[in-house]
Amino acid sequence: MAPATGRVTAPSTLNPSKETMSHFTTIKTQIKDVAALEAACKELSLPLLRNTEARGYAGQTRRGDFVIQLAGPYDIAVNQQPDGTFGLTTDWWQGHVAQQVGHNFGKLLQLYGVHKATAEARKKGFSVLRQPQRNGAIKLVLLGGAA
Repeated sequence: MAPATGRVTAPSTLNPSKETMSHFTTIKTQIKDVAALEAACKELSLPLLRNTEARGYAGQTRRGDFVIQLAGPYDIAVNQQPDGTFGLTTDWWQGHVAQQVGHNFGKLLQLYGVHKATAEARKKGFSVLRQPQRNGAIKLVLLGGAA
């Protein structure tokens, strides 16, 4: 995963003539499969909405091809990048997002990987056994498959 792209300025919704610091940060990811992302969101009990606005600090919003709706005051915008992968953009202020999806989306990306790997293994005829580890990792054991 590449580092965050940094902060950008955006016109203020309160006073259009002034600029305010945006709290939104985009992290480059290797998300390519929206169905696997949707499965990860479902496991975390988070709705994945299509074509809507993600909430951020002080009423700022960010349009998303998809938006992961969080219980706290902020959401995650999911937008397709020029290379076809999806980037995740959110407002990390005060840890609201990290509480639900992990630091730098760690828990969300872990579950995305689990669902993507499971789907690919099943396409090849494997059964998949999921084993949570004490350290928080998830081990996938593939059984059977095409000879």
